[in-house]
Amino acid sequence: PEEENPMLGFRGASRYISENFRDCFELECRALKRVREEMGLTNVEIMVPFVRTLGEASQVIDLLAANGLKRGENGLRIIMMCELPSNAILADEFLEYFDGFSIGSNDLTQLTLGLDRDSGVIAHLFDERNPAVKKLLSNAIQACNKAGKYIGICGQGPSDHPDLARWLMDQGIESVSLNPDSVLETWFFLAEAQAPV
Repeated sequence: PEEENPMLGFRGASRYISENFRDCFELECRALKRVREEMGLTNVEIMVPFVRTLGEASQVIDLLAANGLKRGENGLRIIMMCELPSNAILADEFLEYFDGFSIGSNDLTQLTLGLDRDSGVIAHLFDERNPAVKKLLSNAIQACNKAGKYIGICGQGPSDHPDLARWLMDQGIESVSLNPDSVLETWFFLAEAQAPV
């Protein structure tokens, strides 16, 4: 559909569970089943983006199962993108449906601070190190660690700010995605931070 603000519109779980997208979703599920079952790539997992509510979480998990992709069956893990403030605030509840989180720090930061990081007027306020954002990041990480579930982060923050990568490591993050040009610098920074004194 035509939307004025597609970043906040018909995307993620809302689209997956919509009757209007059902044929496309079923096709995606068949492709995933083929990769896992026929090609033997059982390390392929599912990651569900933009899950706004617990109701959407329940519906998308049920719909995946109805299409032969049942959580836990044949080792299938279903991870949720934790990219909305509601996801981090209700982290314990969302983890009842998923096997962990991959934090989408770009969207989480924009939605927490109420800004568009591409705006020439207010983009300078975009910073994953903002205390409100860090509080939500910490909540999501602690919830996953407490539940013994996967927690990683994808987003620009750790590449731009090695101090954020270190803070995430100290919080208990399991994996951090980095831009190729920042991998070595960040690895060395983190290794130095972890070295015995």
